Amino acid sequence: GSIAKATKDFVPSNSRVLMLLGQLERLNREAMLADAEIGRQITAKILHLIQTQEKTRKEIMSKGSSGMEVILATLEVTGYLYICGSCVNDRCVCVPGGGRRVGVFVSKGGTGILLQLVLSGSKESPPSEELMLQLHSLLAKVGPKDRKFGVKARLNGALNVTVNLLKQNLQNHKLLLPCLQVLRVYSSNSVNAVSLGKNGVLELMFKIIGPYSKKNTSLLKVSLDTLGALLKSKTNARRAVDRAHVPVLLYIYQDWHRNDTRHRHMLIRKGVLGCLKNITNIKLGRKAFIDADGMRILYNTSTECLPVRTLDPLINTSSLIMRKCFPKNRLPLPTIKSVFHHQLPHVPAGGPVAQLYNQPLGVDDVVDESDDNDDVETENDTENEEEDKDHHARNDDIETDINKLRPKETHSRPFEELKIYERFFLELSEDFQSGVTATPAAPKSQRPIIVPTAQALPPKYPTAAPLQEECHLAKGEQPHPEASPLAPAPTPAPVHTLDTINITKDHDGCCDHSQVRPQPGLEQELVQGMERMALEGTGPQGGAGGGGGGVNSHYRQPPLLAGGVAARQGGGAEETLAEEWAEEEGGEGAVLEVPDTALLLPLHDPDLYVEMVKSTRSVPQYSEVAYPDYFGHVAPTFREHILERVYGVQRTKIFQDIERLIHPNDILDKVVYDLDIQSCPVIDDGESLKFNSQFESGNLRKAIQARKFEYDLVLNSDINSNHYHQWFYFEVSGMRVGAPYRFNIINCEKSNSQFNYGMQVLMYSVQEAISGRPRWVRTGTDICYYKNHFSRSSIAAGGQKGKSYYTMTFSMTFNHKDDVCYFAYHYPYTYSTLKMHLQKLEALRTPQIYMRQDILCETLGGNSCPLLTITAMPESTSNDQICQFRNRPLVFLSSRVHPGETNASWVMKGTLEFLMGSSPLAHSLREAYIFKIVPMLNPDGVVNGNHRCSLSGEDLNRQWQSPSPELHPTIYHTKSLLQYLAAIQRAPLVFCDYHGHSRKKNVFMYGCSLKETVWQTNISATSCELHEDLGYRTLPKILSQTAPAFSMASCSFVVERSKEATARVVVWREIGVQRSYTMESTLCGCDQGKYKGLQIGTRELEEMGAQFCVALLRLKRLTSPLELRNHAHLLDVESDLIETRCKVSSLLEDEPQMIDWLNRNTHTRWLAVN
Repeated sequence: GSIAKATKDFVPSNSRVLMLLGQLERLNREAMLADAEIGRQITAKILHLIQTQEKTRKEIMSKGSSGMEVILATLEVTGYLYICGSCVNDRCVCVPGGGRRVGVFVSKGGTGILLQLVLSGSKESPPSEELMLQLHSLLAKVGPKDRKFGVKARLNGALNVTVNLLKQNLQNHKLLLPCLQVLRVYSSNSVNAVSLGKNGVLELMFKIIGPYSKKNTSLLKVSLDTLGALLKSKTNARRAVDRAHVPVLLYIYQDWHRNDTRHRHMLIRKGVLGCLKNITNIKLGRKAFIDADGMRILYNTSTECLPVRTLDPLINTSSLIMRKCFPKNRLPLPTIKSVFHHQLPHVPAGGPVAQLYNQPLGVDDVVDESDDNDDVETENDTENEEEDKDHHARNDDIETDINKLRPKETHSRPFEELKIYERFFLELSEDFQSGVTATPAAPKSQRPIIVPTAQALPPKYPTAAPLQEECHLAKGEQPHPEASPLAPAPTPAPVHTLDTINITKDHDGCCDHSQVRPQPGLEQELVQGMERMALEGTGPQGGAGGGGGGVNSHYRQPPLLAGGVAARQGGGAEETLAEEWAEEEGGEGAVLEVPDTALLLPLHDPDLYVEMVKSTRSVPQYSEVAYPDYFGHVAPTFREHILERVYGVQRTKIFQDIERLIHPNDILDKVVYDLDIQSCPVIDDGESLKFNSQFESGNLRKAIQARKFEYDLVLNSDINSNHYHQWFYFEVSGMRVGAPYRFNIINCEKSNSQFNYGMQVLMYSVQEAISGRPRWVRTGTDICYYKNHFSRSSIAAGGQKGKSYYTMTFSMTFNHKDDVCYFAYHYPYTYSTLKMHLQKLEALRTPQIYMRQDILCETLGGNSCPLLTITAMPESTSNDQICQFRNRPLVFLSSRVHPGETNASWVMKGTLEFLMGSSPLAHSLREAYIFKIVPMLNPDGVVNGNHRCSLSGEDLNRQWQSPSPELHPTIYHTKSLLQYLAAIQRAPLVFCDYHGHSRKKNVFMYGCSLKETVWQTNISATSCELHEDLGYRTLPKILSQTAPAFSMASCSFVVERSKEATARVVVWREIGVQRSYTMESTLCGCDQGKYKGLQIGTRELEEMGAQFCVALLRLKRLTSPLELRNHAHLLDVESDLIETRCKVSSLLEDEPQMIDWLNRNTHTRWLAVN
């Protein structure tokens, strides 16, 4: 009967092994202990067949086979009597088949039977060594495949059996090895690890491991692995520290490093480092490591390993340990709050801003040595790795409440309340019987403005001290006019420096030099190196040193500014002084050679920019103008490739940081720039670099000279905040040509950055600009981004303990002596630049273009938020034309809600230039839509150099659900505009908010889809509930076909909980705009398409803005009623859309990772509806 049953279970039926298994099963059922020898013979035959015939092995392991159960039942019933044969049999079954066969063995209950045999065998006196050897050898292979192995061993009692066996056989290396292998698996269970530590296993491990020896290296390797597993338990780590095992491990590592000259035992050395790594996960372990001189030991040994590439695992692990043990310090700041403060009209009831206002003084930055540091550090050097390893991890942030994914049925505000916004939509009621009302001019500021120049003045006339030197005013001297902006003040004369000149231009171009202060130490070398010629004619002169991408130059009379309010009407003294200068120079006035960019930059005018700066209000009351903003940026004609990272660069930088602790006397630690000393932020000793960030959009709080050519830089927090450090924009001067400078920005917050994947910083050289090349260029070498030893306060980290700041470091050599260079995170685009561009665009308006600029509101800082309306004028004033004009669909665009995402403004610039252009496409687009545009949603953040927030200290793109008219005026009124449109049944066809992205490449979009969101969750919903038009995918698909920088594969249409208060989601849900998008532009470059391998520049960003307009025109053609009569054109596009499968990376900034694709059934339902 048994044979018949076995025959039925197996194929083929005549297999000999089936007959043997049948016999074995009969012996098990009858428990024929007297026939033990027969059982042994049967199992020996089965073993022989398995070893010699692959077909037999496959039969036993095949699906549905009961062969394994029969063998296991034999073990369980007959026990150790013929365990040897069976054990060897099972081992042969398991090992050749790899993990799958071991998994079958585990699934059949083999682990429990083996553990039971261990327990039974231990009761014999003495236990059979051969039996225990084979059992533990088998358990060492089976254990890692059984997730409950440790629990089973502890409950069964086998755990103690193995420990006792280990203690009794310390000299029996043959049995010791499999016991240690099993113990290593046991220790992976945290409860087991603690229990083993209490039973003295930790001390046993230190008896086995020891100094360098050529004997028993396999045993030593397994012992170290077991010890490392035990030390993952914090209890065991503390026990190791208490028993002074840290110095022992360091001595062992040194000994093996010294003697293993041929590097044959790298795994043993790595095992020792693994033990140290686990011990130093606790605070006591880190202290013991430092006390045992571990930093110096690992630093020296790692340095000696650097030339050998195969030893990289040792270097990386050593680096990880040293970085972890580097003493945690607080940032070298008096407070992590912003150095600037703006008093809010009222403090929010809750949230980070309320916490900031309510916390006691002196507790905002606390060094946290917590052991709760859950940051995952890789032992690799992150060389050329993809950005995040959890690209396809499940995102728990997806919205699962289907009610929140449906549009709101009712409007949240009464129409009477919204009627006040009717005045922003004059085009909807315009009859064109009278002219369009002109935009009122912005009020002029009375503050003096410092304009950058390199003018050289005759030595006989003294000059004024620059702002940064005012702290050295002699007793009785007058303070700078900025100190008392409302009172008459003396006017500073021009400064002989390349970067700034204290001059204030009025409408008539006159100036007052009646009050002059001496300034010693002029940069004579630079002055002598620049040509000073009279302005002969007004036309452009020949280029000066222009190369590829250069522009012509001409000699512009430097703009001169009157000092204060009372001086604006003066005119006598300055004319006399000017005449004297002219006589001194033989009738030739002092001039500055500057680039003529009028042809290449039609929207830029340096003089107009100065006028715009006068009406810009900043919290620090900036009075300086940065040279790049003044003279503009001409995009280079050459390609800027994504930087290929040099292997080992991050490791080298980290080792240089560790040297500071080992050799503290080599560190200068000299503060050279400090905004916290507002009376005199620049400390100039003539030997160090000079820094400055006191201009619009500037951000640099402190500069510390660490070594002769190395500087640590600290960024300023967003105002009314204690974090958001990413955007930087500062000036450097006083450099030496050819010196290898290193700059470290030490308080970055994000865990990763595109600086690790080829992105470079931006630099603007004034000398290059004067030579005819006024442009920002990608620069820097040895760029990397890594975690440092500065502790982030849990207050600033949202309550998370054990967090650290990150360092962004780059190296640089300067090519020009006494140059003035500017560095920026991305291409700067200031609020004053926007105002200048808008004024120049308005001047380009033709009679065929309808353009109106309104002031939507005033910000917290007193700056105006412009609102643009652009469309085409009607061809005539006939009723039909006026009706067509008023009924054009609306497109609503916004940008720059996050100040640090300057690329969004460059994309918006491209959009605006296209809309105001004279091309047939631009004309068609204006005829197709009415554009409502808010080009800068956060002017205050932009002006004051914030990265993320407005003056309220909050991310404005998280306030769209319930914005405050006092704290978030731009969001409140922009949303009100959209609510008004929804109330009059004129909701926009498209809403798009332009953003920048710091962690992904390419340009891409986020949209909103009920169906695609539900498909990413476990929500059960009917087809009726998920009915949705696929039109939201049309515009991104068009862009992917027309815009070379756009990537459809990076787009996502999933709605997340954490994004429910963003513009995209609120406009989709509350306003009912199906095509509601966030368009993200990379800060780095592209990894696909035409620009693959290139860093993105302003030309590509502006092109993206123009391509967005072209896509809107194509969208209009696809969605017009005439086109819908014939579905063929539209269905071709939609068919492509449905087949598109989007792979999306993990996003930790504005939008998280999503993978979206569409079901074929959706296409069918969509066709039925349409």
